[in-house]
Amino acid sequence: MRLYLRFSKLFASGGSPAVRAAGWGFLARVGAILLLHTFRFPTAQDSFAFGYETGRIARSLALGQGFSNPFHGITGPTAWEAPVYPYLVGGIFKIAGIYTQLSAFLILTMNSLFSALTVIPVYLIARRLFGPRVAGYAAWAWALFPYCMYWAVRWVWETSVSTFLMTTAFWLALELADAQGNRSWRLWLWFGLLSGTVALTNPSCMTFLPCAWGWACFRIWRNREPWLLRATVSACVFLAVIMPWGVRNYRVFREVVPIRGNAGAELRLGNGPEAAGVWMYWLHPTQDVVELQKYRQLGEVDYARMRGREAIDFMRRHPGQTAWLWLKKAAYFWAGVSTASPAPVVSYLKTSLFLASSVLAWWGLALVIARRKYGAFLCSALLLVYPAAYYIVFPHARYRHPIEPLMMILIVYLISEMRARKGNQNA
Repeated sequence: MRLYLRFSKLFASGGSPAVRAAGWGFLARVGAILLLHTFRFPTAQDSFAFGYETGRIARSLALGQGFSNPFHGITGPTAWEAPVYPYLVGGIFKIAGIYTQLSAFLILTMNSLFSALTVIPVYLIARRLFGPRVAGYAAWAWALFPYCMYWAVRWVWETSVSTFLMTTAFWLALELADAQGNRSWRLWLWFGLLSGTVALTNPSCMTFLPCAWGWACFRIWRNREPWLLRATVSACVFLAVIMPWGVRNYRVFREVVPIRGNAGAELRLGNGPEAAGVWMYWLHPTQDVVELQKYRQLGEVDYARMRGREAIDFMRRHPGQTAWLWLKKAAYFWAGVSTASPAPVVSYLKTSLFLASSVLAWWGLALVIARRKYGAFLCSALLLVYPAAYYIVFPHARYRHPIEPLMMILIVYLISEMRARKGNQNA
């Protein structure tokens, strides 16, 4: 606690607006971890709630068993999760103990650092698109708004890391579009490196990267600047980053598994005769002993392939029901999913706020498009393309988080424009 107070004094001093906001955001998150005791995870099922599959893989890494055993017991090598975050957690387990409260605190603090650092690309994006006033408000909103802290201080998962990387990639694409000379080369190299890191952290975020890459290429081409060689080198850097993991997976499974190998299983968890638009948890190997037994017998690759075939067969046989399910999933992605709660009013309020933030963000995007603001295509691509995979698989509130920094910027821009318009009317 003394160390926490010393850091608070340090961050209270000067620095740029983004750095100050990030510093206070970090302190707020660490304070929430300490005050709410979120580092105390349940110990049921051998502490499975401490990171779920990520925690299990990290434990195997810390024990020297390699990247393996994502479920209960010994199940062998895995590609169920992307490698970056489990390795980070495994390193902390190695230092501070497996499933200890100290490890939990350090992991959540790491999450909080990435979540707070997201303030910096939020500020830079907003300043580039809408000016310093919107940038300042957006940075402080991301730093101190309680919902923006939630996943960092409560979940041992890659959500906060992915959000930071995705937001940084968005900012880097904006910079690429107008960069020239040696700076352009450096930015293209960084974009390739960052894209590879995004892929190895959360492959779902990769859907946006071709849009950003293509938009930057088009802007540079329109400005009559050289782009082909630089973009090609950037793509080669991306491939060089992800290739070692793909080689590892091929050597382990004798199958081409570029990053994750559970796509078929995830598809089945959201599509089938019992599907209602949300995750069918009872079909997951961590929740059902029969599914775990199938996973053990078939192996990970064949199990995921079997589940994928089941999902695709259902979708082919029931196209109307599938289309309706996808519409429901899209609605749940943006409106949230109501869950059973001892306090229905609180649950209703959470869902209402979740939906309200989506409506405001889309309203802000509509204003950006109507006024033909710089970066309108990139903003549209992120909100349109990134969620599409979850409409097909299944939604979860956590899945929206990587695009919430941009949503926050759009909301702040919308409010600032509405206030300016009201002020002009009153003048």
